Amino acid sequence: PTALGLAEMGAHWIHGPSPGNPVFQLATSYGLLGSEATREENQQVEVGGHPPLPSITYGSSGKVLSPTAVSKAHHLFDTLLDSARAFRGAEEVPAPSVGQYLRKQIAQRVPTLGEGQEDAQRLQLAILTACLKLECCISGTHSMDLVALEPFGEYVSLPGLDCTFPGGYSSLPDRMLSALPEGTVLLNKAVRTIQWRGSFFEEGDKARDFPVRVECEDGDTFLANHVIITVPLGFLKEHHQDIFQPPLPQRKAEAIHRLGFGTNNKIFLEFEKPFWDPQQQLLEVVWEDDSPLEEPSTNLEANWFKKLIGFVVLQQPDQHGHVLCGFIAGKESEYMETLSDEEVLGTMTYLLRMLTGNPHLPAPRRVLRSQWHSAPYTRGSYSYVAVGSSGDDIDALAQPLPEDPKDPRPLQLLFAGEATHRTFYSTTHGALLSGWREAERLNQLFEAPNPA
Repeated sequence: PTALGLAEMGAHWIHGPSPGNPVFQLATSYGLLGSEATREENQQVEVGGHPPLPSITYGSSGKVLSPTAVSKAHHLFDTLLDSARAFRGAEEVPAPSVGQYLRKQIAQRVPTLGEGQEDAQRLQLAILTACLKLECCISGTHSMDLVALEPFGEYVSLPGLDCTFPGGYSSLPDRMLSALPEGTVLLNKAVRTIQWRGSFFEEGDKARDFPVRVECEDGDTFLANHVIITVPLGFLKEHHQDIFQPPLPQRKAEAIHRLGFGTNNKIFLEFEKPFWDPQQQLLEVVWEDDSPLEEPSTNLEANWFKKLIGFVVLQQPDQHGHVLCGFIAGKESEYMETLSDEEVLGTMTYLLRMLTGNPHLPAPRRVLRSQWHSAPYTRGSYSYVAVGSSGDDIDALAQPLPEDPKDPRPLQLLFAGEATHRTFYSTTHGALLSGWREAERLNQLFEAPNPA
């Protein structure tokens, strides 16, 4: 929270707030959502993922683009994206990745706009490129060429109009934590190693031994029968070899390696006065010379900001001031993290002056951005199913250890987190359900009758 109000640095929306969404259910039962969000009609809307907000689209030439042209391209993109979800379980797929498949489809369709319509065609291609960049943010990837086509349709979208928490997303875990005894949760307690398949004793107590020993960076140790690991996949990719002793079995290590994990960051800009119309909730950006059929530039320094998909207008300006929230994914997003606040603010000012065609547009008062890639315990934002990977890898990552179900000491290491949920990966509801799943495994174990 800032002095003025709230900037959500992590998760932003409840995706698909409806009865099948446990985050929505919990938030509603705790009374954390506004009355608008919980309306019955909102829960029934089928938007297939991300609902369209009332929006205005700026072209890089400094003009507002024709809403007809924009909706035509968006409609085509949504149709193609839907068709990309239909290859689930297919024996043969027309391309390895979602990106390559979409480009093939676009190349076949766009030239059919007719003769003498080169400008209209070029604009359609430019808007479709913007759609691909938005899809990169949604998938948390640098490029849709990295996202596997065959498993793409396994991800499940819940019905409901996405909504936010008036008191911030953290109001939910805060409420959940308030039910626990004081001192149950230790913060700022980094773990150095997790030893498992061992035989560890508490000092002075040789009566019972524990299979698991967790050692923290500060030297404190904890002995346990069971540990649930919920760290982000990005952290596991970087550290699983040195955290786990003995190392994880090959199958799990391979799943960690193969699954995708990318970066999606936010850039908040606060303004003295809004230059946008209060009705608008999304300011979209289209680079008019972009085409999905051409190779994108790799010069991050010169072009990183072109990956920005636009800005969401934060609602309740009386509470939060006049704030825009930009979204940017991939390598450009990671490059942005290395810049200073001043550089980001300067570039955003330049960008908005160009888009609005107003060279005198006042600069934002302040900038605030997330840096999920540089954050040592996340190393990115969330997972996707990469080319060369499949939903089976998600299940392999979720598999508890030791692997042998007849092991006398089962469930030493359990795994949860968004990257372990086969149909809801990349979401908070997937993360929550995965935690409940592992807790339930332990409940079952403790309720099991002792073998006589």
